[in-house]
Order: sequence, then C-alpha cells, then structure tokens
Amino acid sequence: MNKKIEYKQYVVDSQLRYFKPHATKIEKSFAEEISYSLNQNSKFINPKFFYDKKGSELFESICLLPEYYPTRTEISILKKLKHDLPSYLNENINLVELGSGASVKTRLILDIFTKLQPKTEYFPIDISEILTESSEQLLKDYDTLHITGIIDTYEGGLEFLKSYDDKKNLILFLGSSFGNFTPDDGKLFLEKIFFTMKSGDLFLIGLDLVKDKNILEAAYDDSQGVTAKFNLNVLSRINDELDADFDINNFSHYSIYNENAQRIEMNLKSLVSQSVILGKSNLSLNLDKGELIHTEYSHKYCVSQIKKLLSDVGFEFKNMWLDDEKHFSLTLVSKN
Repeated sequence: MNKKIEYKQYVVDSQLRYFKPHATKIEKSFAEEISYSLNQNSKFINPKFFYDKKGSELFESICLLPEYYPTRTEISILKKLKHDLPSYLNENINLVELGSGASVKTRLILDIFTKLQPKTEYFPIDISEILTESSEQLLKDYDTLHITGIIDTYEGGLEFLKSYDDKKNLILFLGSSFGNFTPDDGKLFLEKIFFTMKSGDLFLIGLDLVKDKNILEAAYDDSQGVTAKFNLNVLSRINDELDADFDINNFSHYSIYNENAQRIEMNLKSLVSQSVILGKSNLSLNLDKGELIHTEYSHKYCVSQIKKLLSDVGFEFKNMWLDDEKHFSLTLVSKN
C-alpha cells in the first residue's frame, strides 16, 4: 500500500495510525522554499508555513472572532448537509480531508458517515502536528472510526492515497484555503486532485464569495490583533527552525482587499531598514523600510466563476449550497 519509502508509519493503536515524512525531508523542504522565496525581488512566504503548532492554534482562535465570518458561515451550511449529502454516498466510502486542522467542521460530516456505515475510515491530511491531537479526540467521540493520518502537504498526501485501496473517497477541502492559490495555481491544484481521484470519487470544496469590501477587510485585520499575531508567527517559526534572527517588533501586519483581483492581500511590512540572517540557509536578507513580504492571497469567487472553474477541470457538478447571506459556498462535484 505505502510505496513511498520516505514516510514513516506510527501506530498508536488499532484505530489510529499516521504517516509522516522523515524529519530531514521536512526541514530540507522548508529551508529550501524559504531561502528561495525570500531571495526574490518581491519577497514572499508560502502560506502553508503558517501552520506550525502555534500557528494552527492561532488560526483556531481567528475562527472564533466576530469579524471572521467564514468558519461560522460554513458550519451553518454543513449543518444543512445532513439532509442532502447521504443521497450522494454509499456504505463503502472513505472520508479524506485536506487541511483537517482541529477537525471541528469534520465532525458534522463524520456524523453523517457514522450513521451511514458500520465502520468509517477517515484520512486527514495536514502539514501540522495538530492532526495527531485532533485525531485522538475524535476517536473518543466516534466508536466506529478508524483514522489514518498523513502529516504532509496536500499534494504529498494525495499522492500517498492515490493507490491506497479500491474504495471510493469523498475528499473534503473545507474553509477558504483554496483562495490562497492564484487562479492559475488553483486550477493546477484542482487538476492534481482530479487526477488522483478514482472514477466515482466525490469532492466537496468550500469557496468564499465576493462581498462588501468592509466585511472582507475586517475579517483579515481583526480588532483584537489575532490575525496580526498569526501572520507574524511565521517569522518566529523561521527563527526557531531555520536559525534566523528576524526581530518581530520590526514588522507589522498589513492586509487590504484588491477589488479588481477579487482577493485579500496579506503581507508583513518592514517598519525599518534592516538585515536578517537565516543560518541554515546561509542567506542574508536586506529589507528597506516599508518593504512588503507577501504571505497570503485569499481570492473570492462568484457562483458562476466556481461552476466554470470546476467544469473546466473536468468535474461533474452535483450540488451547491450557500448560506442565507450568500457569503460562502460549498460545492459537491464528482469524477466520472
């Protein structure tokens, strides 16, 4: 089943195991990517690196903020799915999730699965170690659940599962993480998902919708400053893991909504002219006062754009659910 020799299996008990790339592989990848992205004329950090343990915890706090509508809005839609989703499922289907995090929303889908089948196989894929903690908690609450976690990138986890077994999968990509991709990269990512899917597999994706600029900007620059801490934490992670000397006090969180591009643009702004050393990458950075390090896009979509994008990749449209305010969407598609 597992042909990738760079993964190590950890068996916790008969209901829980997880696979993780060897630490040397993770560190090399992190160091190489950060060295490359910070060495560009327009410096950037891939948003996947937000989610170390502290970053994941900060994001869970963001999800509870009054300004951050996506999580509670998506949960309201998921609660409605218990009436509609079972008609698309059968008794022999795996649940796969990209970016499972603390698995709060996952429970609403697991409630459906555990009523539908005597045993539920759940495959969470997450780059953060939080996956192991959330998995153990889920097993306390679901007697018939069996979990095989993959601590890796989405692409790595999907490749891992490509030939895992013959059962059909429902792949979840909840939240608004897809919005982090540029339109071209997003389409490429969907194509990767499509080609790892078997005929008959289902894909449920959450996508944030275009809305009032004030609502969007407040959601990504909250009054309590939690999003700012989340953004700045990636520099602390680079300090800890790559022997860098970023002075966090020399940076601020800077986020705006670009209406023409339909996206939030999140950055770290250098407050002074400064030099930074990344020891493990042998990299020396010079930053001007006011210079930006781009950390995240969050693209927003219209319903017509969502349907066209998924159709262009090759997916067959099954259903779409929106909240009452039409702030967020969940779309179910399949591969024939």
